Amino acid sequence: MATASTHRPTGAFIGASWAALCVGALTYLVGLWNAQMPLNEKGYYFTVLMYGLFSAVSLQKSVRDRLEGIRVTGMYFGLCWVSVGLCVLLLTVGLWNATLAPSEKGFYAMSFLLSLFGAVAVQKNVRDLALFAEPDARDTAAEA
Repeated sequence: MATASTHRPTGAFIGASWAALCVGALTYLVGLWNAQMPLNEKGYYFTVLMYGLFSAVSLQKSVRDRLEGIRVTGMYFGLCWVSVGLCVLLLTVGLWNATLAPSEKGFYAMSFLLSLFGAVAVQKNVRDLALFAEPDARDTAAEA
């Protein structure tokens, strides 16, 4: 149920969130595809991106669940934070030790962070829209 402090996200914010996620992830992946590095190194960076996206969404969901009074165990909540920190650390260590130009390292770091931001914003919008759709779903079910 929507509360007074929850507002329906605007179309512009929804679009900007999806754009941030898609632009960040696609530029990271295109850069990875075109990179002159061994396949196992490309796999490492791809896995870090996928792990980062999953952990960011999971953390956002856990934070939101707690705000809405849905029980989230402390262990899972802590694991979400550790996962986000770990994926950022893994990317940092990988880029620090990579034989890439500084501009390439910055490219991967910024597109990675844009992807994480986009994933969190998209998850927030999905949750907000579901919150506002609930009364409509109940009204439709009552009419049937």
